[in-house]
Amino acid sequence: MQTRHAAGYWYQQDTAQKTRAVRVLNALRDYKAAESAMRRRTRDSMSMGETDLLALRYLLEADSRGQQLSPKDLAVRLGITSASMTSLIDRLVRSGHVRREPHPTDRRALVLRPTPGSDEEVRKTLGAMHERMIAAAGALSEDEAETVIGFLEGIRAAVDQIEPAKHA
Repeated sequence: MQTRHAAGYWYQQDTAQKTRAVRVLNALRDYKAAESAMRRRTRDSMSMGETDLLALRYLLEADSRGQQLSPKDLAVRLGITSASMTSLIDRLVRSGHVRREPHPTDRRALVLRPTPGSDEEVRKTLGAMHERMIAAAGALSEDEAETVIGFLEGIRAAVDQIEPAKHA
């Protein structure tokens, strides 16, 4: 991680509270940069694009809950068109990460399933990192965990409420 001046990217501080707030926000930015680098390494090691990896994640999550996702369900979840979805599924099938199966009750429809090998590959690629993250979060006291959760929810709300700047 790179160390930066307390003000960093953020506005100049004039109080200890603002300086502390900027240190927290800089730590969050450093985490986001590390997470982006990890995602890039994961995509490279699995020879997948960002959307492909996200699609596989959604399919693995649904499969672990015993749910089925259709191509349409997945397209909605990813926010992509049906044409893009077709290309994405074709890539994931060719790479051996996903298989198409007939829908159990609608013979005209398909469901998408991750292959057992894809679950193993993701676990092998990300398992150790996930364990380290669980250990770091598990080391928090109940009060600390609630503080972190409240902070992250507040940051998410602040980001979700950003309105684009209006230019004259």
